[in-house]
Amino acid sequence: TSRLSVLSYDVTAPGTTLTATKEWNLTAGLPSVDANAGFEGVTWIPDSDLTGLRDTSTGGTYDPTRYGPHTGGVFFVGVEGTGMIYGYVLQDSGAATRVTSVSSGMAGVMELQWEPQTARLWVVCDDTCDGQHRTMRVNASGVFATTAVYNRPSGMPNYNNEGFALGTCSGGTKPVYWADDSNDSGHALRRGDITC
Repeated sequence: TSRLSVLSYDVTAPGTTLTATKEWNLTAGLPSVDANAGFEGVTWIPDSDLTGLRDTSTGGTYDPTRYGPHTGGVFFVGVEGTGMIYGYVLQDSGAATRVTSVSSGMAGVMELQWEPQTARLWVVCDDTCDGQHRTMRVNASGVFATTAVYNRPSGMPNYNNEGFALGTCSGGTKPVYWADDSNDSGHALRRGDITC
């Protein structure tokens, strides 16, 4: 059974075992999915970058002050089995409020990455979608919408890339990294570059 939860850890705690200090179990508010088709991607977007976002829980513009103490942003989770992205305010009290739901336009979501320099949400699908990536931004209607669609890099076979990370811009390009869940050809990590 897939447990659709987000966990918080204190990485400064002593000892050799990490134990979750808080759990936001979101399972009850989401469609059921197969055991290995739940949250594959998670990223955090600061409240300051969500100006104009329509809050579907209130029908108005997202106002972080209405949620009391929370992480200072919204956690976005990508569901592998449905291709949906959900944004949640995870409050210090343990409450969780879904403030947006977004269709990725792909059969699955395996990774999400927020790129603060360009205010883009990267949405990544693995070999299920031939390695397609999309970028999204909050549009004039207050919803995340696709701004670009990218095919996997030329020369890269249709690997089972389920991890994606962006590096720092230097000289007009920035490195990007893929994590291959199948360790194809004995390699789990690959690197490329994109323009900033």
